[in-house]
Amino acid sequence: MAENPGGDGPRTTHFGFQTVEEDSKAGMVHGVFSRVASRYDVMNDLMSAGVHRLWKDAMMDWLAPRDGQRLLDVAGGTGDIAFRFLRRAPGASAVVCDMTAPMLEEGRRRAGAEAFADRLEWVVGDAMALPFPDASFDVYTISFGIRNVTRPEVALSEAFRVLRPGGRLMVLEFSQLPVPAMQWLYDRYSFNVIPAMGQVVAGDRDSYQYLVESIRRFPDQHSFAAMIRGAGFDLVKYRNLSMGIAALHSGWKL
Repeated sequence: MAENPGGDGPRTTHFGFQTVEEDSKAGMVHGVFSRVASRYDVMNDLMSAGVHRLWKDAMMDWLAPRDGQRLLDVAGGTGDIAFRFLRRAPGASAVVCDMTAPMLEEGRRRAGAEAFADRLEWVVGDAMALPFPDASFDVYTISFGIRNVTRPEVALSEAFRVLRPGGRLMVLEFSQLPVPAMQWLYDRYSFNVIPAMGQVVAGDRDSYQYLVESIRRFPDQHSFAAMIRGAGFDLVKYRNLSMGIAALHSGWKL
């Protein structure tokens, strides 16, 4: 994902359609999510017409949470995935890890958060350098977050490190539609409607312009599956959601 064509000078990567120094991207992403934190959940509902909730439920269906499991939800923001996981497994525990403290604060204030207080931790941390020991979780999830990581391959290696043997990775992320005409129509919606909606609802067009650009820069389903295998995971599979607008990727640490 990162580039350094001449071998000299700083490594570069993408921030949406911009090329930026690799060391700058994390701060820029942090700024985006700090600005949109208070309206993040509302915008998710508006942008997807609520379909993101069905995608997250599908993630839980495939994941099949069990009592006794310990979940790490990276880029977990306001806790959507962790709440779903804990509801399905009353004897499980979870850690939400996100680089943006305002997102975690929004999660703590959400209705229902108190009910999980004894089973749920909120931790500020970087997906590329997780502040947890090796082999300390049974399940690792990341939902609509890995495309914002400067080096996704490093984040996947960190996921492998913190999972116990037999642990499972599951990634929910926007992806690519297999039919070019459908992708064209979806792009017209993404680039023309979502930034304008971000301006009206969140007062921030630029952040949502970045978010739709970042979706287009993310690898397709097959390429991302290969990245997961490259990090050491086995039995890697994916499932398209809404014809490929989003996809679930699953892998196991065997």
